[in-house]
Amino acid sequence: MRDIDAPVITLRDVSKFFGDFQALKSVNLNVAQGERVVICGPSGSGKSTLIRCINRLEAHESGQITVNGMALTDDPASHEQIRGAVGMVFQQFNLFPHLTVLQNLTLGPRRVLGLTQAEADERALTYLERVRIPDQADKFPRQLSGGQQQRVAIARSLCMESKILLFDEPTSALDPEMISEVLDVMTELAASGMTMIVVTHEMGFARKVADTIVFMDQGEIIEVGTPDQVFTAPKSQRFATFLKKILQH
Repeated sequence: MRDIDAPVITLRDVSKFFGDFQALKSVNLNVAQGERVVICGPSGSGKSTLIRCINRLEAHESGQITVNGMALTDDPASHEQIRGAVGMVFQQFNLFPHLTVLQNLTLGPRRVLGLTQAEADERALTYLERVRIPDQADKFPRQLSGGQQQRVAIARSLCMESKILLFDEPTSALDPEMISEVLDVMTELAASGMTMIVVTHEMGFARKVADTIVFMDQGEIIEVGTPDQVFTAPKSQRFATFLKKILQH
């Protein structure tokens, strides 16, 4: 494993309810600067809820979440500061359909970060180059493939200069032939040292890129380990059964 710096995300005894249903049960997790964490588990295990709590898309009921030394509280100011450091890429691309790719990428930097149009355009084109679609800048989302739209969504987060990226099953809405182009971009981001938490069932990507694999089930973290550890000798029967099912597909 690579040398990894001190934690930039800490979850301590984090619980989350939806009505009477407990989606997260006293979850504890550290994510270090530059660490690539893959969270896997069956549907309904709490994976997406966990990462949505990290940037306050969902509010946790108890426990503590700290990002870059700042505790995530009910204070809206803490939400904005944390979201400034934490970008998120969703299953659905959430692009504005009436804006071009370039306009989608420059909206946040201009309105939130105060960049001029020229500065925002330059940054957007830099990151479109990085995700390998600079030639799509003037197109509208409907003119792009699903894989291209997801790469635009990744570039949009990069344009906000996020230090941490959260990915919520970023390839689940894509056709099989488009999955690899998105995973390739994510692999390059990981190689650059970006701190990443990725919810995914793409075990090939997890084995290649992750420093840490986290397995969740029924709102709990069941197992944490390196790819070598968990793929070679999972400690829990629940994880072993899950891996067997996933790897058969």
